Amino acid sequence: MQKLRKNLLALACASLCSFAVCAGAQEWPAKPVRIIVSVPPGGGIDQITRVFSPRLGEALGQPVVVDNRSGAGGNIGVEQVVRSAPDGYTLLATIGSTIVMGPHLYKLSFDMGRDLLPIAPIARTLMFLIARTSLPINNVADLVAMARANPGTLNFGSPGVGTGPHIAAEMMLSKARVQATHIPFKGSAETMAALFGNTIDFAFDPGSAVRQARAGKLRLLAVASAARTPLAPDAPTMIEAGVDVDSSSVHGLYAPAGTPAAIVARLAREMDRVMRIPEVIKAVAAVTAESVYASPEEFAAKLRRDRERYGVVIREAGIKAE
Repeated sequence: MQKLRKNLLALACASLCSFAVCAGAQEWPAKPVRIIVSVPPGGGIDQITRVFSPRLGEALGQPVVVDNRSGAGGNIGVEQVVRSAPDGYTLLATIGSTIVMGPHLYKLSFDMGRDLLPIAPIARTLMFLIARTSLPINNVADLVAMARANPGTLNFGSPGVGTGPHIAAEMMLSKARVQATHIPFKGSAETMAALFGNTIDFAFDPGSAVRQARAGKLRLLAVASAARTPLAPDAPTMIEAGVDVDSSSVHGLYAPAGTPAAIVARLAREMDRVMRIPEVIKAVAAVTAESVYASPEEFAAKLRRDRERYGVVIREAGIKAE
């Protein structure tokens, strides 16, 4: 009899706890929600987040506050979210490279796949292969042929060791089986200046390349994605050009692991609707990115695949973050 009473008491306690969790999720949000953005103000994902966050706040019935916490390749902001209470009041907006490349470049005290819950994609960024206009080539095949005929004499630039453009170039060199010398710079602006000044021969760039190519300042050779993009419809994909490289990545919104499923589902629904608002779509295109939509499960699967394939490239090229 005593054992039966203990079992009934345990069952009652479990039911009460379950009810409390469900009730908490149903009442959420009861206060402002904070989105930590892991890049400095003005970055592409920061610009997009500042456009969609007021709309998300309207949908949730609470203000959504943007808080920039940058540094260490985005990992400072990530760690702050990972260490936050999993109650739906602290979220993360971060670039794709931080999530899928960072674990292979840095020694982290947390696990990207285990300690974060993907909620929704924010935008897909693309890498464009560009070359200085004075380089005597017209397409990717010409560039590969020149690199093959002159091993190690061509130079390519990037915003730094371990950045997305650096890894995209290493992917291309590996797939094409050619060599070129990497020259890292302190940001994309310096990389562009080096191309204009003929200091380097080619580079991958996720942002200004299309605009500069349209202005005739650079030669746009290809886009490193699975399909052509409306952002540059005349640019062939690297695959079409004969080099199987897809270096696109997806910015996203995340919650700490342990966040109630009901809250994640609510956020996913609202984000899917908010990211389809014309003003938000325009903000995504303004930073040379593409709108993309997926369920939390689809998004998580995409991240797993990307983390795997980028890990192979980083290990084979021996890339280590500076």
